[in-house]
Amino acid sequence: MAAPGVPNDGTIRVLRERGGRHGKVVTVIRGLPPGAALLDLAADLKRLCGAGGTVKDGAVEIQGDHREHIAGRLRAKGYAVKLAGG
Repeated sequence: MAAPGVPNDGTIRVLRERGGRHGKVVTVIRGLPPGAALLDLAADLKRLCGAGGTVKDGAVEIQGDHREHIAGRLRAKGYAVKLAGG
């Protein structure tokens, strides 16, 4: 199930968000397939960015603005990726 406002069209959305985080920026990846592979992918992306992060409600959150790095890695893995949100 996709997060509210995110279409379930097979495209991965990579967003930058700061709302509700006391001004801190996080990169949010939505639309990834659920399951155990999601945790492995989250760990890979955290290593790529050298930052902390978590998996919440089926979305991966990485601390800091790493949209370009993450989009490049996901494209290399064969996902259709779209950069979204300012």
